[in-house]
Amino acid sequence: MKIGIIGTGSIGSLLAEKLSKAGHQVKVTNTRAMPELEKIAANLGATAATIHEVVKDVDAIIFSMPFNAYKALHKDLLNEVPQDVVVMDTSNYYPFRDGEIVELEQMSESEYISGIINRPLVKVFNNMLEGTLKHKGTTAGAEGRVAISIAGDNQEHKKVVAQIVDLTGFDTVDGGSLAESWRQQPGTPAYCTELNEAELKQALANAEKGKAPAIRDFIMDNLLKQDSWPSYEEILAGNRLHEMGKNQDKL
Repeated sequence: MKIGIIGTGSIGSLLAEKLSKAGHQVKVTNTRAMPELEKIAANLGATAATIHEVVKDVDAIIFSMPFNAYKALHKDLLNEVPQDVVVMDTSNYYPFRDGEIVELEQMSESEYISGIINRPLVKVFNNMLEGTLKHKGTTAGAEGRVAISIAGDNQEHKKVVAQIVDLTGFDTVDGGSLAESWRQQPGTPAYCTELNEAELKQALANAEKGKAPAIRDFIMDNLLKQDSWPSYEEILAGNRLHEMGKNQDKL
C-alpha cells in the first residue's frame, strides 16, 4: 500500500516507521525545510515529499498534525485525490493550545476537520499515547491485546483502516459514525486508557458527551501544574484512575 503521512510528530513518525517496516511505501511531509525533512524521512524508512506530493498517487492519507494546524492547509489540497483514497485524522483538540473553537460545541472534532479539508475521513490513532503506540503493539490474537476505536461513515474505508491498525500491533473497535467520534475524544473513558477490545466497547458506551470537555480540561490542568512533564506511565495511570470514577485528587 502507498501511504502519505502529513506530520512527523510523535504519532506520525511512529506510524511512518511501523508501516515502512511492514513493507508499505510511505511518504512523509512536515513544515521543515526539505533537507531536514529528508533526514527525518530517511530515519523513518520513508520518502520525503512536499505537501502536494504527499497526497498524490497514494492509497491512504494520514493527517497527524496539531489541531490548530489544519486551518493553514491549502483548501484545494485534496481536490484531485480520488474518492477511494482512505483519509485518516489522528488529531485532538485542546483549547489551551488550539484556542476556543465554538463550532465544536455542535459537532465532533473530526466532523470539524472533515469540513476544513472538504473530505470524508476516518478518526483513528487519536486515542492512544505515544508510549502505547511505541511499546504495546502485539501480534493479532495475543491475550489482552490493546484496542483502539475507529469512527467514520464509510465502512469500506474503515476496513482498510482496521487493517492498518492491525499492522501496527493493535485491535480495533468500531466507534460508529464520524458524528459519534466524540466518544473517543479527550475526556472520555476510551481516550488514552489502554483497554482491550471488550473494555473499549464498554468505555465507548459509557462516554458522556456533556462531561467530556470538563474532564479533559481537569486532567490537562493537573498535568500542566506539575514541576515536570509526567512519564507515559504516569499519564496512563492518571487517565485510567479518573475515567474509572476514582478519587480525582490522586491525579
